[in-house]
Amino acid sequence: MIQTLRNSALVKVLALVALTLLLCIPLAEIGSLIRERGQSQAEAAQELASTHAGAQTVAGPFLVLPWVEQWTETERNSKDQVTGQSQRSKTRTAIVFPERLKIDGRMTPEERYRGIFRVLFYKLDATLDGRFAAIGPAPRPSERGGTVTLGTPRLAFSVSDVRGIEGLPDATLGGVPLRLQQGIPGLGASESSQGIHAPLSGEALRALASGQALDFRLALKLVGQEQLRIVPAAEDTEAHLQSPWPHPSFGGRFLASERTVGDAGFDARWRVSALVSTARMQLLRQWAGEAAPPAGVACAGDDSACRVAATAASAAQTALAAPARADLREVDSFDVALAQPVNVYFMAHRAAKYGALFIGLVLMASFMFELFRQLRLHPVQYGLVGLSVALFFLLLVALSEKLTFWQAYALSACASVLLLVAYFRAVLRGWRRGVGLGAFVAVLYGALYGLLASENNALLLGALLTFGMLALLMLVTRNVDWYALSEGRARHAEPAAATGQTLSN
Repeated sequence: MIQTLRNSALVKVLALVALTLLLCIPLAEIGSLIRERGQSQAEAAQELASTHAGAQTVAGPFLVLPWVEQWTETERNSKDQVTGQSQRSKTRTAIVFPERLKIDGRMTPEERYRGIFRVLFYKLDATLDGRFAAIGPAPRPSERGGTVTLGTPRLAFSVSDVRGIEGLPDATLGGVPLRLQQGIPGLGASESSQGIHAPLSGEALRALASGQALDFRLALKLVGQEQLRIVPAAEDTEAHLQSPWPHPSFGGRFLASERTVGDAGFDARWRVSALVSTARMQLLRQWAGEAAPPAGVACAGDDSACRVAATAASAAQTALAAPARADLREVDSFDVALAQPVNVYFMAHRAAKYGALFIGLVLMASFMFELFRQLRLHPVQYGLVGLSVALFFLLLVALSEKLTFWQAYALSACASVLLLVAYFRAVLRGWRRGVGLGAFVAVLYGALYGLLASENNALLLGALLTFGMLALLMLVTRNVDWYALSEGRARHAEPAAATGQTLSN
């Protein structure tokens, strides 16, 4: 009875199922290791972002027009008697966005390393040209008897990480060179470090005061990590970006109207108008915080955007006691990222998801040889075969940190197949059998690489692979009498046991 159960095909199948489930433990550990390495890579990218530069978001240029309103307020007591007078003042700021902005830039990819981890950066060499429309008369006081004192107007440019600015950008307004300085005064403490500005003087200041339209030009070099976001804050924003990087990822609120992607890189163009974008209002809310604007705010011009800007900026001044931290990433934008074509940890993690299926298929093929060739394989041998398949995924992630993914995959698959061929040759007692099973495993590895390379069709290919293997198993064993096969194995084992008893006697 015990010998019959020992040679039962059903018992052997159940044992192989249990062994496959047991081998899922090392597979789970390998998957956990892959996730940890991927997390370490993300931490390396964060460290480089904190010590060098992160993903960049740019907005502007724009004009910052500050003024101070002063008035005298009569003080009265509870009996409505005049007790004196006090001087009051409040500071306001108007933001004037350009009516036209044209950006022309080139993104050159750069690689930086943190340990063994590689992080992709870019250097943007860009020129920004545009025009500010003529600004109306000076603002009128909102308080009775008040006077308005104009501050120094500034040309400002907002960038999310100023550490990425290389050198001193060249800026001109109305043909007059400007000297840029750090921060953007007038937007509150929360924005003082997120940009640069240049005070207006000389001909540029006189042209602004006389109500002339002003052309501007800004040339800068900016380093960022992978992604560049551009906020379309002008009435009409045009952008043209090109790069030798052949794997761009376009995103944001507005996709490129024209783009060409090839082995030589990409070339993309955007055109966004204020009719379809609320980026300017979002910027003003960011700089203003959540405080409600006071009534009767004066305007620095007849343009409605200027009036809104003055209102929002005034709200920002009243909210300085608890300024809101502005985040340019929350503003409408169009963006492009220099994407990595292959994330080795993501690909290795996807491959490891098929680990249990691959182990089961290899053990199934070994079991078919055992049944049809009247061989005997020990559970330990099955376990070693399953472990060799599991270690393929560990070898894959280790090699992919030093080589390209396809090279690491090819080396890992060849090593695994050669090991199994040599082992099956001895276990199955013949080179032809060993090479046959090795070829089966090689086909499985080839199919897995096809699954990984075709991400869009991965589900379809995986379903076809599983269905094909099951169909092949069913067709090969469709005429097998499993009861007779088990009994034949039992009868073959009993004479051998009897012979052993005779020899011992």
